[in-house]
Amino acid sequence: QVQLVESGGGLVQPGGSLRLSCAASGSIFSVNVMGWYRQAPGKQRELVAAVASAGRTNYAASVKGRFTISRDNAKNTVYLQMNSLKPDDTAVYYCNVREIRVFNVDYWGQGTQVTVSS
Repeated sequence: QVQLVESGGGLVQPGGSLRLSCAASGSIFSVNVMGWYRQAPGKQRELVAAVASAGRTNYAASVKGRFTISRDNAKNTVYLQMNSLKPDDTAVYYCNVREIRVFNVDYWGQGTQVTVSS
C-alpha cells in the first residue's frame, strides 16, 4: 500500500516562498505521474503541477513561472517550490501519485495548508 506524507505548508506573506515535499512509501509502479493539487474554500480541487516519471512537467497557467515541480526518484519524493506567492494561492495542497496502468491508480496525501496573507 502506497502512503504519501506531505510537509512544508504554513503561513507566508505575499511575495514569499515555500517548499512543499511529499514522500511516498511503498512500491510504486515505474510509470507514474507525481503531482500537486490544491483546493481553496468553496472551489473545486485543481491541478497545480505534475511531473511524469519520464520527466515531462505540466503547470497550471496561474502558477507558471512562479512554481517549480521536481522529483527525486531514488527517494520517491516530489517537491513543489513556490515563489512569489499570492493570496490567491491560499489553499490546501494535496500530493498525488498516479500509476499509469490500463486502469490508472491514484494515491493522495492528507493535505497541507498554505496560507498567503499579510
